[in-house]
Amino acid sequence: MRRRTLLKHAGALPIGATLPAGEEARAAAEPFRRVRPSDPAWPSPSAWQSLNDATGGSLFRVESPLAACESAPASTACEAVFRALKNPYATGDTPALTQTTGWADAWISEPSAYAVKVRNTADVVAAVNFAREHRLRLVVKGGGHSYQGTSNAADSLLIWTRALDAIALHDAFVGVGCSQAPQTAVSVGSGNIWFHVYDAVMTRAGRYVQGGGCATVGVAGLVQGGGFGSFSKRFGIAGASLLEAEIVTADGAVRIANDCTEPDLFWALKGGGGGTFGVVTRLTLRTHALPDTLGGAFGVVAAPSDDAFRRLLERFVGFYADALFNPSWGETVAVGSGNRLGVSMVFQGMDQAAAERVWAPFLDWVHAAPGDFTITEPFRIFGLPGRRFWDASWLRANVPGLVISDDRPGAPEGDVFWAGNLGEAGWFIHAYDSRWLPASLLRPDGRTRLADALFAASRQWRVGLHTNKGLAGAPPEAIEAAGRTPMNPAVQEAFALAIIASGGPPARPGIAGHEPDLARARAEATRIGAAMTEMQKVADGGSYVSETNYFNPAWRESYWGPNYPRLRAVKDRYDPGGLFFVHHGVGSEDWSADGFTRVA
Repeated sequence: MRRRTLLKHAGALPIGATLPAGEEARAAAEPFRRVRPSDPAWPSPSAWQSLNDATGGSLFRVESPLAACESAPASTACEAVFRALKNPYATGDTPALTQTTGWADAWISEPSAYAVKVRNTADVVAAVNFAREHRLRLVVKGGGHSYQGTSNAADSLLIWTRALDAIALHDAFVGVGCSQAPQTAVSVGSGNIWFHVYDAVMTRAGRYVQGGGCATVGVAGLVQGGGFGSFSKRFGIAGASLLEAEIVTADGAVRIANDCTEPDLFWALKGGGGGTFGVVTRLTLRTHALPDTLGGAFGVVAAPSDDAFRRLLERFVGFYADALFNPSWGETVAVGSGNRLGVSMVFQGMDQAAAERVWAPFLDWVHAAPGDFTITEPFRIFGLPGRRFWDASWLRANVPGLVISDDRPGAPEGDVFWAGNLGEAGWFIHAYDSRWLPASLLRPDGRTRLADALFAASRQWRVGLHTNKGLAGAPPEAIEAAGRTPMNPAVQEAFALAIIASGGPPARPGIAGHEPDLARARAEATRIGAAMTEMQKVADGGSYVSETNYFNPAWRESYWGPNYPRLRAVKDRYDPGGLFFVHHGVGSEDWSADGFTRVA
């Protein structure tokens, strides 16, 4: 942004001023409070200009595309904005927007006052120092997928990492200060999304890196949350694959964190939550041999009666325990209130014929009782070469409908996302909750209890069993590696994460025709709460920090269990002033809900 334009925008805000002598004593006695644009202490135009100069002209005033809707909600321009909210590439490329537009009675996506589109680590340092020195609310946006609203905040300074997108493969990586055996790895800038990393590592290099199942999720946020992907049952969590990170901490220092240098900080970054301990600028992740074949199994079975559905659930629980509870299988099974069992699973390490043999006994059992069960969506089981699973051109040509392309003019041909994630693009959350399901429920004496809980919960709302989120059944080394992260130890003993959630289309209060349906949202939240109450009768082992209830009152115990005190000690050491605040993040108990006022 040119100097004149920047000063014009900054001049529209109150400029900095020195407090009168009598006010200083009063201010000293009050809780620490971050400044807003309406406060006298808000940075002056010349101060903002100094940040712009320090970052090579990368500072800009954030303007929301939704402003076009405020005066003309029925206009063509406004409709175009709401269409763009269904494109995760468009929201990722727009600093004022986030993947989720809000959550009923919780938060609304709001643009920051200013943003720095950081180009390098030095820009991050300048922005961090500026925010600390001027008592600003600081926000970090990478992929912008946070369900908790952590990548946006009104009246804040945004560090936007989208341009930190370098990717480099290593045949023999050794961390700084370390002497371990070299490992194959990939270093990625923190602004990357997973599909771009998968293209470089899997499609082009023929290796495997553990990332997220949703291809447009940001790399840094997923890793710092622990990070589950479609094949975590085989390769573990993404956080456990982290070998090294470059991070800018609250004091403006650039630190290298690995097992040998800053080991406590490194441990915290492997699942202690994104945006909490500093701004990660680069991550180096372990890579693995790519399976020859990857594939999926999709289909839906319905039952005409409650009695038949109970039997279907119990049969499937046993089938899962005997045939699918292993490193080969992952992803989702949906138990619906319409007496429907939906399968959207993936596999690795076997060919299509082998996968079909795995499913044959269950499908034969279903077919043998046509009066009790109907296959409403025919089962499709397919395998494909590992290097083609994230190959955009190959997928479009050979598996029509599986991916959706970025539809903006001039968009790169390889920018696609899974069609199954379309519902989450721009959605407004009505309610959301999750619980780890212990593997003990898969033992013969636990299967009926699990089936009964699923049936009772499904009377209220659909339950998703994310079988790749939970490491029971994974190889011992993957489970042990998760134990060296701060995640709740329940993760190691869980066979799945039960998620119960609902949402609506992109929404914005005050924009006619696009306002959230709060009456519906609250009614659904009540039913989802009742459904989760049924699941809690068999599962009380906590929740997953990246996919959880915004209103979780026991968030410290749920997300991190006995690891929280150590995480808090790391937070106090590297960010004693609480510069980095996120909702229900480590240390957030010291702050008001909006992160502006220290309350403890």
